Amino acid sequence: MSTALTVIAALHRAARAYPRKRAVVVNDRVLTFAEILERADRLAAGLRHAGVSRGTKIAMLMGNRIEFPEIYFGVLKTGATLVVLNARLKGPEVSALIRKSEARWLIFAGELSGVVSALDAVTRQQLTLVALGGSGAPASIAYDSLQCASPRADAATEVSEADDACILFTSGTTGTPKGVLLTHRNVLFQAINHVVEWDVRFDDVDLYPAPLCHGGGLATLPRTILAGNTLVLMESFDARSFATLLERERVTRAILVPTMCARILDLPDALFARARSLRLIVTGGAILPFDLKMRLIERFPGVGVCDSYGQTEATGSVACLKPGDALRKPGSIGRAFFLNDIRLFDEQDAEVPAGEVGEIVVRGPTVMRGYCGELEASAQTLRNGWLHTGDLARQDEDGCLYIVGRKKDMIISGGINIYPREIEDVLCAHPGILEAAVIGVADPVWGESVKALVVPGPGVELRADEVIDFCRQRLAGYKKPRSVELVDSLPKNSLGKTLKAELRRKFGAVFEHEP
Repeated sequence: MSTALTVIAALHRAARAYPRKRAVVVNDRVLTFAEILERADRLAAGLRHAGVSRGTKIAMLMGNRIEFPEIYFGVLKTGATLVVLNARLKGPEVSALIRKSEARWLIFAGELSGVVSALDAVTRQQLTLVALGGSGAPASIAYDSLQCASPRADAATEVSEADDACILFTSGTTGTPKGVLLTHRNVLFQAINHVVEWDVRFDDVDLYPAPLCHGGGLATLPRTILAGNTLVLMESFDARSFATLLERERVTRAILVPTMCARILDLPDALFARARSLRLIVTGGAILPFDLKMRLIERFPGVGVCDSYGQTEATGSVACLKPGDALRKPGSIGRAFFLNDIRLFDEQDAEVPAGEVGEIVVRGPTVMRGYCGELEASAQTLRNGWLHTGDLARQDEDGCLYIVGRKKDMIISGGINIYPREIEDVLCAHPGILEAAVIGVADPVWGESVKALVVPGPGVELRADEVIDFCRQRLAGYKKPRSVELVDSLPKNSLGKTLKAELRRKFGAVFEHEP
């Protein structure tokens, strides 16, 4: 067995140490650690027999299925790179990402045959299509036919910790998605980060209801393998089903995004009365509003709430606010993870003093190798050993970080830097406002002016001048919105992040500031 710092070596150790322990649960289907290894071995052997070799790129398009772990580990055992795609994408979007990643295989869930059929002709021609269940798509082969009945252990590909394990695409909230190259070393060290920072225990049962295709989701599999705990997946999130699973599976840790927290809190307390095993809620994907955090703490007394912050380029989370600081540090994302070093830099890449705003930069073994096929963007983002995140923050005297916004979201009005996050926090404190987003729009006098997009609460009648007056009483005059638009909803990705690029396109922002 290899002693390399790879996910595959970790899987072999887990299967040998606790072969019959439950590893992954989806609905009523369960896989043990030994079963995941056995199924991954069969798939890897079949893929090798079909011509897959080290460096081949294999795309994957599916939701949270029970087969996800065996495909993840099976592909990596061949030395190939797994290109993880969001199952919510449409045909043209999938085509673009496959071209960008240079994938030559696509393993997809049969129920997504319509998406695959909508791929453009050039993309289709370069792919070997593998359908998992369903009727498949034209020119596809059945997933089961790839599984080798008796895989030979000596045929395994030797995988290095420096080899690319995955390509994950950024959320594209401020622009076009980029393919992030993550190595086996990146993935394994991130699992170590999680085990240390989130106090993952052997007897823990994790409940993960978000899509696995994102950085935080994909990190759950290596973490489970490393810690030897159990991972319960939801095929799609439903608050009532979540409540049922908490009790049925005796969940100890739930990993959620803020929009899920809001839906859970809309349910009656009685539905959670018997969920006594829960000890920790970890949130990520977007900033958890403080009022939601307070309500979570009230709903689940004695349960810790841990906010996390990260980026796909750093294999997910790089910082978290521990439960002990949850009420003491409102609005903070906490401190750097065990294996990450975080600083705040100015425009000259010099560290800023405590209390001043700077760009979050990260270094450590979880930082990506680069962007797929984008050398210039890689060089711009990875400078002098630091990952430049594009997020602006300040740090207090205790070392806790506070996000103030994205560099590309920053508004420059009359030569003054304005951070949308500060204005959004004020807007969301209005009792009649459910959600808000702030962007900069063209202004003939000031260059840019502040525009607020506001979602009123159910049954609430709001006026734009009322919102502006509310902000005038709480913000400096140059920060208050000059215009307010009432909207039914804000465009978001599957993790609940607001798509600011879409808002700028729709409402006429002047430009995106270069980082």
